[in-house]
Amino acid sequence: MEKQIIVHIENNFDNLVLKNNYDKILIITDENVKKIYIDSVLKKLSNHKTYIYSLIPGEESKSLKVYSDIFEYAISSGLTRKSLVISLGGGVVGDIGGFVASTYMRGIDLVHCPTTLLAQVDSSIGGKTGINIGNYKNVMGTFYNPIYIYSNISTLKTLKREDFIGGMSEVIKYGLIWDYDFISFIEYNKEKILNLDIDILKEVVKKCADIKIKVVKEDERENGIRKILNLGHSFGHGLEKIGKLSHGYAVSIGTNMAFKLALRRELIDSEYYYKLLDVYKYFNLPTTFKDIDEKEILDIMKKDKKNSFSKYNLILPIDYGKVDVFDDVTEEEILITIKEVKNEL
Repeated sequence: MEKQIIVHIENNFDNLVLKNNYDKILIITDENVKKIYIDSVLKKLSNHKTYIYSLIPGEESKSLKVYSDIFEYAISSGLTRKSLVISLGGGVVGDIGGFVASTYMRGIDLVHCPTTLLAQVDSSIGGKTGINIGNYKNVMGTFYNPIYIYSNISTLKTLKREDFIGGMSEVIKYGLIWDYDFISFIEYNKEKILNLDIDILKEVVKKCADIKIKVVKEDERENGIRKILNLGHSFGHGLEKIGKLSHGYAVSIGTNMAFKLALRRELIDSEYYYKLLDVYKYFNLPTTFKDIDEKEILDIMKKDKKNSFSKYNLILPIDYGKVDVFDDVTEEEILITIKEVKNEL
């Protein structure tokens, strides 16, 4: 690893401390997060010369145009190799903020301050950065770890309900790919989770972060075991882009497709499949969709960067809390699976 992955899980921004003597700091955030949290963060950075670049919220900001605009702002603000980028926000802010930090003057220091559940448990950890080109997600990007990640759990209380629920899709994923006992923990504490109990949320975020760090340390560049983190994502990316679904919702539907395909291949039993549906149902996560052509989803999957040598690399469950990579799935199987899930409405 280029840098050790350090995660601080706190209740506020009080312990956001920068040990290095940076000449300037650029905070990349979005307009919604800026309104709520920028003052609290600036108080902790009062001894530094700080600049703020605010994005329009949403996946559309992960574009070449916005990336270029941030670069021009950084240059005009006089950022140097001794400067720091702080990404303050959700996955979109983290992805583009990390990409800017990794490429500005060939790389300057980065701190992630994720403010959404999805970012705290997943996207801020592991060093992936990126922007989208057309309908294709993160096809331009780098692997670049921050000096540390600062997760303020209290920010989850200001999320829109659907954004928090979408984040639960990634939380549940960790139980499906690594530790099935975590699914039992989620079920047992489901009411506290939905009531945003801080102590339980700390445990949830820590558990997910610990699992992801273990996986990433074994496979920084996603050449092997790290691929299991993409459960539901290959199917989901097409839904996310074409259907304008949130990332979390697209992943829950995509995971349903992966489980459906695994069930047909007799990799798992029906009891496990219906357990997945029950957990999703409690958290009101979608498992089906409408008004999207299955061939359009397949077209996005064909161009997915996770595939190689014209083969689809799909992550499928093989047992409770275990998954594997399959590169022998045919287009016919994929289309049948997508149609089945679509017709479940």
